[in-house]
Amino acid sequence: MKFLSLKNIYTRKKVIFFSVLIGIFLWLFWGVPLPTNLSSDEYPVSTKLFDRNGKLIYEIYSDKRRTPIKLDELPDYVKEATIAIEDKNFYKHYGFSYSGIARAIYNIAIQRKLQGGSTLTQQLVKNVLLTPERTVRRKLREFFLTIVVEGVYSKNQILEMYLNQIPYGSTAYGIEAAAELYFDKSAKDLTLAEATLLAGLPAAPSRYSPFGSRPELAKGRQEAVLRRMLEDNYLSGEEADKAKDEELKYAEITPPKAPHFALWIKEQLAEKYGEKVVEQGGLRVRTTLDLELQEFAQDTVATEVAKLKKQRVGNGAVIVTRPKTGEILAMVGSKDYFAEDEDGKVNVTLAKRQPGSSIKPLNYALALRDEKITAATAIADVPTCFSVFGQPLYCPSNYDNTFHGLVQARFALGNSYNLPAVRVLALNGVENFVEFAKEMGLTTLTDPSNYGLSLTLGGGEVRPYDMAVAFGVLANGGIKQDLISILKVEDWKGKVYEEVDLDKIELSGERVLSSDVSFLISHILHDNNARSQAFGETSFLNVRGHPEVSVKTGTTNDRRDNWTVGYSKYAAVVTWVGNNNYTPMSGAVSGVSGASPIWNRVMREVLDKAEDGFYDEDEEGHAWPGQTEGVVGANICATTGYLPPGPEDNPGCPTRFEYFLRGTVPGKVDTGERLDIPIDKTTGQVAPPELPPELIETQNHPVYTDPLGTLYCLDCPIASASATIRYPLR
Repeated sequence: MKFLSLKNIYTRKKVIFFSVLIGIFLWLFWGVPLPTNLSSDEYPVSTKLFDRNGKLIYEIYSDKRRTPIKLDELPDYVKEATIAIEDKNFYKHYGFSYSGIARAIYNIAIQRKLQGGSTLTQQLVKNVLLTPERTVRRKLREFFLTIVVEGVYSKNQILEMYLNQIPYGSTAYGIEAAAELYFDKSAKDLTLAEATLLAGLPAAPSRYSPFGSRPELAKGRQEAVLRRMLEDNYLSGEEADKAKDEELKYAEITPPKAPHFALWIKEQLAEKYGEKVVEQGGLRVRTTLDLELQEFAQDTVATEVAKLKKQRVGNGAVIVTRPKTGEILAMVGSKDYFAEDEDGKVNVTLAKRQPGSSIKPLNYALALRDEKITAATAIADVPTCFSVFGQPLYCPSNYDNTFHGLVQARFALGNSYNLPAVRVLALNGVENFVEFAKEMGLTTLTDPSNYGLSLTLGGGEVRPYDMAVAFGVLANGGIKQDLISILKVEDWKGKVYEEVDLDKIELSGERVLSSDVSFLISHILHDNNARSQAFGETSFLNVRGHPEVSVKTGTTNDRRDNWTVGYSKYAAVVTWVGNNNYTPMSGAVSGVSGASPIWNRVMREVLDKAEDGFYDEDEEGHAWPGQTEGVVGANICATTGYLPPGPEDNPGCPTRFEYFLRGTVPGKVDTGERLDIPIDKTTGQVAPPELPPELIETQNHPVYTDPLGTLYCLDCPIASASATIRYPLR
């Protein structure tokens, strides 16, 4: 019995031992790729980004930079340079360097750093068959796979696979790709100097790249390769010196055709599908971009910004969209992606900048929507201070440093007067406006407590990208469309990952504003007469051949940002000029001299194409903006905005025609109301409350009271008055 018991114990131990052994084996080798994959013709395939018409924009890991090459086609010094710097005993060992293993054991045991010897075979296994993780499991896999590879393949086969598949930096995998990238030639045509420079790259491609931030390191690495070749008797001293002194002529870097857009698309793809799929999965991505328009916009920004050098303008940006679908047709993030004076790599279309007066249309749209004003409402543009408890008085001024008296909303918005806009925001309330702006698409305006009444003059920060969304709402009759940049994603074999149905997108937009209010704002911004007092009869806000455009400019008080935002039913164009570091521009930059020339040229180009049906638009269509069903017209007095007191042939006041939301046509008739009011004897203006009694005289004048309760004298010599308004309104 005792013997049987011992036998059972021994059997159980054997079972446990082999079970553990099998478990370790499975843990170590489950999922390990076969070493035969090294010689597979299935090299990683690049991802290609195309514009909407199939034109190549950008290639992530180019196919041509993965062209394999036979070992016997290469000059001997190409192979010798790699062996000398990476693995001098390559033809002598069986996959491992004993000194490297000793160094690895020391680092693991003493330094507590996971590191290993690195022969060419190990590098090949690590880069092609395994992940870059630094774990004991990965090192053990590398050890066993290296043994197998050395047993399956000859040394020359291993060297050929190494030279064809190891990364050399940027998009270059393999010596042939590297030769094309850095020297624009085949690897078989490399000189000794060129070959030794490339041989030094795989150890740290980003660090040693001649196209990197420190190109002098590439030269130093090349010299190290030459020294090692000299030590190993591959070269004579004379050959090494000649190669060291040879002037290297690098290939010109061909910039991507739409760099900010392309790299932004790459980020989106990587977030959705992962870096490996984007870089090696052979995706074929059709974007919304119109490459022809993009290149026109890029050239326009560069040209116009260059003209503004004396005005201390260093940069510019543009984004163009189709309002009814949200498609991005062009995205220019800076005057030049490679500009160093303005850090051209920053994509300003996605950056937060102050919008100046370009945000005013949203303020007026909210007031129209809530029926707090009409386009005919007269607003007092007079010296006014706003009193907020616990804060200093806020006393805004106009861009031209003058006041314009009583101004109806159409002309106040068209001419971009500041005082009326602040008064309208006081009527709306900052909290209501921030919420409305968010509904319209301005994602960066969040907590209303961060802002005051200056918000309508650009006191908050917005992105050009979001302004395209918000003004796209106005262009699209009140329907908001989130911007889209990708139409279709498939792989190189034709498997579709995603595809956009533009017809469905048109029908699925969210209504955030009525078509009636959208029409009123668009009509005001379209009305050249409504802005002519400030901008003149002819300006860059008028697009030759395209009268159907609405537009608004914006310049911050400190002149750090200058905008022009305009749209029609076909396109929305947002342009910006300024300096990335917020340095002020000179006083000569205004609403029509900074961003507007860029806007005008780009808007004309995109409308020419759209109206020719280039974006599948209807060529004919109705006039724009077209009057909507909920809008009616009426003749009103040109001063007060009230109805004329007399018949059409004798109205009793100067009149003009105006559009109104149905039900908001003024019910009040302009009867020429007169009141006894205090007048400043010295100026003839309405006397401010603090004026001494001896300077005040009571006089009878025709008056008007604006929506904030400011009494305005209609026939005083100087149409202005002084007022202090407590805010919030009570």
